[in-house]
Amino acid sequence: MTANSKNIVPHLWFDKEAKEAAAFYTSVFPDSQVCSEIVVKDTPSGDCDLVSFDLWGQRFMAISAGPYFSFNPSISFMVNFDPARDENASKQIEEVWEKLSDGGQVLMPFDAYPFSEKYGWIQDKYGLSWQLILTNPEGDERPPILPSMMFIEENAGKAEEAVQCYLSIFKDSKEGVSAKYPAGMEPNQEGTVMFSDFMLRNVWLTAMDSALEHGFQFNEAVSLLVNCEKQEEIDDYFEQLSAVPEAEQCGWLKDKYGVSWQIVPKDLDEMMSENATQEQIDRVNQAMMPMKKLDVETLRKANEGR
Repeated sequence: MTANSKNIVPHLWFDKEAKEAAAFYTSVFPDSQVCSEIVVKDTPSGDCDLVSFDLWGQRFMAISAGPYFSFNPSISFMVNFDPARDENASKQIEEVWEKLSDGGQVLMPFDAYPFSEKYGWIQDKYGLSWQLILTNPEGDERPPILPSMMFIEENAGKAEEAVQCYLSIFKDSKEGVSAKYPAGMEPNQEGTVMFSDFMLRNVWLTAMDSALEHGFQFNEAVSLLVNCEKQEEIDDYFEQLSAVPEAEQCGWLKDKYGVSWQIVPKDLDEMMSENATQEQIDRVNQAMMPMKKLDVETLRKANEGR
């Protein structure tokens, strides 16, 4: 796993299935493992399982914290099967599709498309969405798994604006490829984003517009957790990203497009891991609960018991 994959970590909110889902996903994808499982006690949702796991080089986190948010395809995960990286990519994509399809719902059939000879969009049995694609080996290499944002409903047509906004806020960022809708693809407007990718803090993500009726929107079920070195970095990201004051809690915020982020000190990963005692985890959690923006020094003191 690369260090980059821990700079921005997709965080998945489950009702009760975080441990079960992490075990399932690590069985589906190659080079994957569960890294840490802890219990966070006495939260507003009661005792919560918190799981950290790696999928094919990308760190994920998952929490079982009650039936408050449900996954939808506004944030999915693009999975690149690259024949230049793995000679078995064509077979592998079919195997992963079959596993994710078990109990799931097909959003776009696994088939040949103009942009790829093998592509499909599936919502798995937990409701999480995956786009599997056999990539062009002649193109620039991308990591196997990329968080993918779909700008829909009131956000339709704002993908390009949002990408430029994120590029201006995050360091170590750059634009990748971008393809626009041509004329004649109504209701999608000519010139809006059919597909784009971009890098924030050395982590690749994708964005697209869709003017179709979807009936869902970004929510807290999938958030993007940003690990920060210093308090100043936390302050900066929080100030620039937060657009919904009532959503600010325990390091969580919502930006002006409704995407949820968690701005946290990188030390928190260690404080809330299997290497910490239950007493340390409890102290850090109790210190964090009243906070909106996280205070690194207060969390460190709680961790050390002072």
